Amino acid sequence: MAEFSDNTIKLLLEKGYISEEEAEKIQAEVLTSGQTALAVVSKLGIMPEEKLTKAKSDVLNIPYVDLTDEEIDQDILELIPQEIAKNYELCPFAREENKVKVAMVNPNDYKAVEALDFIARQKGVTFEYYFISPTSLKTILRQYESRAKEVEEALASTEEEISPEEKRMMGREEEEEFVKTAPVSKMVSVILRDAIEGGASDIHIEPMGDKTRVRYRLDGVLHTSLFLPSRVHPSIVARIKVLSNLKLDETRIPQDGRFKIKFENRDVEFRVSTLPLLDQEKVVMRILDTTSGQVELGDLGFIDHNLEVITKSLKSPHGMILVTGPTGSGKSTTLYSMMSILNREGVNIVSLEDPVEYNIPGVAQAQVRPEVGLSFAAGLRSILRQDPDIIMVGEVRDAETAELAVHAALTGHMVLSTLHTNDAFGAIPRLIDMGVEPFLISSSLNVVVAQRLIRKICDNCKIEILVPESIKEEVEAEINKIPEKSMPPEITKDGPMKLYKGEGCSHCDQTGYRGRVAIIEVLQVTPSMEKIIAEGKSGDEALIEQEFNTQGMLTMLQDGVVKAMRGITTVEEVFSAARD
Repeated sequence: MAEFSDNTIKLLLEKGYISEEEAEKIQAEVLTSGQTALAVVSKLGIMPEEKLTKAKSDVLNIPYVDLTDEEIDQDILELIPQEIAKNYELCPFAREENKVKVAMVNPNDYKAVEALDFIARQKGVTFEYYFISPTSLKTILRQYESRAKEVEEALASTEEEISPEEKRMMGREEEEEFVKTAPVSKMVSVILRDAIEGGASDIHIEPMGDKTRVRYRLDGVLHTSLFLPSRVHPSIVARIKVLSNLKLDETRIPQDGRFKIKFENRDVEFRVSTLPLLDQEKVVMRILDTTSGQVELGDLGFIDHNLEVITKSLKSPHGMILVTGPTGSGKSTTLYSMMSILNREGVNIVSLEDPVEYNIPGVAQAQVRPEVGLSFAAGLRSILRQDPDIIMVGEVRDAETAELAVHAALTGHMVLSTLHTNDAFGAIPRLIDMGVEPFLISSSLNVVVAQRLIRKICDNCKIEILVPESIKEEVEAEINKIPEKSMPPEITKDGPMKLYKGEGCSHCDQTGYRGRVAIIEVLQVTPSMEKIIAEGKSGDEALIEQEFNTQGMLTMLQDGVVKAMRGITTVEEVFSAARD
């Protein structure tokens, strides 16, 4: 065992928070950066948040508390003003006579301690400090403003609203003003805030007879958040229409719009879609956090061989990169990540999207508008006259777009786009079906990426498990198929098999999953692959399998199994998504 001079590193190692390999990495960083060991652990992301908080608690000898599932008495919360609690990241959570327990993200913050000392003298109490994670604290701070209470108050106020007959008598300007100032606007605000704080990707507001259901999509799964009386449904829809600048009096056809709000000093955009049903309208809102920054390829799920191939392909001066997969598989996010890598001084990047989801400074982003004749094909023609180096086309939907994209790639441009196919190899026959000649495909196509999104295991409740006998053979079979050149070093074909799962905790709403990651397969168009395509032998399975092994390509299923063995996800998630 290596010798560690830093006492913090020794303690973390002794208590099993870190491995010896991680300890060596931390010590090296401490020596070069001059930062504390805990700061380095946080910077390197070695531990999940809750585990890191526990580690800090042990190192600094300050007790730890997790309040994620706790309901704090309002009398206790009121001991410390909300503004101070938010500014100094702390909150009171229990009281025994004159002793008050306070949870703090940073108990060594002397300014926070000074503020608490002042309050303690005023209230005649003493404070006892506890460590808490930022996520756990956030759930308690929400209790200062009870969402349920806000909704109840807003619902009570709507009883006093004017009748539907009176509303029909209003002009458009009067109705807009009413919707802006009505109590229902507070209800909509509560729905939006809850969705953002909960990490939802979509909000569904749907009529269901005598009630309205509000659902949030979390990690790809819809969860019911609350039910509201049906009488408020038209007002909620109207409020969202006003925010999105949609027509209030148009209820017969679908409408699309977007709006932006400020939330905790960041811009959050909502893409709105209304759909007329039998007697009401359904509203779906996609949440786009415009200030969260683009996700790195590694964070999306590109690892090992796949990351190496994509990184190399992005350095090519021309050619086409296609990302394939069904709707909701993260294709757009992958393209945005690639564009962010390519976005640098000296290159002209132009994109044509439907719709533009995130703004990337330095990239000229145009939106498709079929109603005025700006289709993908027409837009791509115009883009080619804009002197582009890199072109991003949101989707290759038809023969004309496919042909233009291929010719752009052949004439010295880098082209990024998406296609709806089940796997990486399916992109080639799909382009042929669109009328693109095989020899043009082989000359223009650089890489095809296929992906699916799966749920990640919650870091807070992850445990190691024995491989169930029912799937052991399947897992072993996939590992044995992985080409030797792409086999991750920590996984051996004849070694012990470890898998993981989430037990379920307050951080993941007892699901065992938190967040999502992509399982990916990457097909390179190598010289030998070019020959297979150009000669029309893309249907020869034996030849294709041989090429896959030569490339070191992992199928989506194999990539998923590797991620499962690394504790990123579960095999159940992998099998479900890869075989869909």
